[in-house]
Amino acid sequence: MRGPTMNRSTSAAPGWTADQMTSQKGRTFVVTGATSGLGLVTARELAAHGGRVLLAVRDVARGETVASSLRRSHPDAQVEVRQVDLLNMNSIRRAAEQIGQEAAVDVLINNAGISAVGHSVTPQGAELHLMANHLGHFALTALLEPALRRSPSPTVVTVTSYMHQKGELDLDDLAWLRRKYAPLAAYSASKLANAVFGVELARREKGSPRPIKSILAHPGYSNTPMQKKGTGLMGVAMRVSGRLFAQGVEMGALPQLFAATETGLASGAYIGPDGKGGRSGYPHLATLSREAQDPTLGRRLWARSEEITGVQWPGTPS
Repeated sequence: MRGPTMNRSTSAAPGWTADQMTSQKGRTFVVTGATSGLGLVTARELAAHGGRVLLAVRDVARGETVASSLRRSHPDAQVEVRQVDLLNMNSIRRAAEQIGQEAAVDVLINNAGISAVGHSVTPQGAELHLMANHLGHFALTALLEPALRRSPSPTVVTVTSYMHQKGELDLDDLAWLRRKYAPLAAYSASKLANAVFGVELARREKGSPRPIKSILAHPGYSNTPMQKKGTGLMGVAMRVSGRLFAQGVEMGALPQLFAATETGLASGAYIGPDGKGGRSGYPHLATLSREAQDPTLGRRLWARSEEITGVQWPGTPS
């Protein structure tokens, strides 16, 4: 039985949960950051509904433990592990080469991320949040474009955050060398980059003869493992706030699950919780910031992302 569809004018599908997901049999999903938190719940539900799930993770041993657990819980589950370190371009290229041998990738879920870490600059000259949350995923998506294009209905789900609304992107200082560094500001900037990328991908693919659909999603304020990894006073505040005020990962994963499996969504749609301020609740159509929808910023970020990663998008140019 088909689950409820999204009313594009408001937020239909009230109370949508993973139990209402249609069968995903015959579809191959790639989920980054699938060993914990939102990624683990996402992988579990996709596998439970018949999807073939590739866990794209940094720690292979941990990934195999998760895969074994999912197979025990769901004996028919098709779950495999692929190694990728989104901070390492060589690792990203190796992962894309391996995953690219699939007959097709139907859905790529760019879920992995870091938050509230100290200032660090990657060999590519980018601040750590931006590399892990946006640039690594940009490169992986571009390198998997041929495998996505082989799917009859390819989709890229980019997981951003409501914090993208507070983000500021300085494309001339992506390493945060000329500005005073603040972990939360850097995280918000990376989440704005996620949102800008998702919108720009939808815009560029609009004229493609076989377009890749781009859907954005955010989990609201969810108590994920990221809340436990922050450093200093900010880390303490995040852990306390997460325990007291955040929703659980089961709810937080619903928007990206809906984005990955609901075929009626238009490219460029943004899915988030329907509660007050988008902090909690069930999936509905949310609203992106003006900056996220700025085509000039989209083109500039795309060009800078290609420059920094050394990966060119092979699809239809703008």
